[in-house]
Amino acid sequence: MFLSVFDMFKVGIGPSSSHTIGPMVAASRFLDHLRAQPFKVSGLRATLHGSLAFTGVGHATDRATILGLAGFRADDYDREKADAEMERIKAEGTVHPEGLGALTFRPKEHLEFDYGPNLPGHANGMILKGTDAQGDVVTQVTYYSIGGGFVLTEEELASGADKDDGAPVPFPFKSAAEMLDMASESGLSIAAMKRHNELTRRSADDLDRGIDRLWRVMNDCIDRGLTSEGILPGGLSVKRRAKGIHDALQAEKGVNQSAPHTINDWMSTYAMAVNEENAAGGQVVTAPTNGAAGVVPATLRYYMDHVPNASASKIPDFLLTAAAIGGLVKFNASISGAEAGCQAEVGSASAMAAAGLCAVMGGTPEQIENAAEIALEHHLGMTCDPVRGLVQVPCIERNGLGAIKAVSAASLALRGDGSHLVPLDSAIETMRQTGEDMSEKYKETALGGLAVNVPNC
Repeated sequence: MFLSVFDMFKVGIGPSSSHTIGPMVAASRFLDHLRAQPFKVSGLRATLHGSLAFTGVGHATDRATILGLAGFRADDYDREKADAEMERIKAEGTVHPEGLGALTFRPKEHLEFDYGPNLPGHANGMILKGTDAQGDVVTQVTYYSIGGGFVLTEEELASGADKDDGAPVPFPFKSAAEMLDMASESGLSIAAMKRHNELTRRSADDLDRGIDRLWRVMNDCIDRGLTSEGILPGGLSVKRRAKGIHDALQAEKGVNQSAPHTINDWMSTYAMAVNEENAAGGQVVTAPTNGAAGVVPATLRYYMDHVPNASASKIPDFLLTAAAIGGLVKFNASISGAEAGCQAEVGSASAMAAAGLCAVMGGTPEQIENAAEIALEHHLGMTCDPVRGLVQVPCIERNGLGAIKAVSAASLALRGDGSHLVPLDSAIETMRQTGEDMSEKYKETALGGLAVNVPNC
């Protein structure tokens, strides 16, 4: 089983990996599908289903789909150009993707939100269609945005393409138990095994540059969030708070009376900075999703800024270890809030961050596995209930608490020898089962929980 560090961590845009990045990726793939056809299409149609319909407007799914069909990509997104293109599309009713010419696409008429039953493959489904000059559909593809920016066609999902690409790697662990056995047999750390796997796909230089870019984008996102003020878009009138908290913390530096628990405020403000940027549609790194994008960067920033003798040379080990744990969660359960609730997003992110922090602080593979288990175990059952479908309440604060739990989990694991009662594999399986049992209204549809018990207008 192989999921790259660049699968678990993707540079993209807010506010949602499954609802914003995924639809944009799907649209891009559909354009490639059209370019490969022997016939020419004249127009486009799109239908959003399930969670993509119910919370699509709050997650900017419509905007992402429109821009994706116009040829925009999440990994090199230019907000200024996108804004201008959106205005042109609305005015002229056409998109101009490269190699396909002008295609009729009037968003109000040709982009449909279907609030009926989910498509059979996943809660996040969408159907993209190409039409001829008379408006008749001549080709269509069903896509599923399965979380973290991963997108599969109906056929790929049915064939299990999300589980394993079949290419051999030196350490093909599919469970935490296999991971620990391979670490014991090889004498390598989890990060080292992950690195060996990555090197079957790319050169060492490409790997190092890619990881460096991931941390640079994460850290820049934190810095932007710590210096930005104002009201977040979407209509809830949520005020950005990260800058104010950070300014207060800076002013308190060196004050002897500062309470020890203030370190929690530092972790929270780093995470909130990222998720406020995400809510504003800024550039973030899925970690493993946008809704949970603040946990891993906040934990890593905590390590770099507050842990004595922290070293930037250990950042790759942090991210590689975190990616290894995230891959296990995705392979054996889910990282999608629409599929398993927020336990699959913030819970997974907290487990990944706990593992990464434990690794760079000298933890053994057994302690790292323990750290991930502790963090995930104490997110089990968490629902995804965004007010008005926006990735703001309770999502922004929830990332701060996820980072705090990650640090606590790593610390507890480091205090032990790695032996513990509940294996990480059991916690992951429990999360999968809990997600299956969870009512759909608690899985990113904004039809239950806080979403219906908090005044949102």
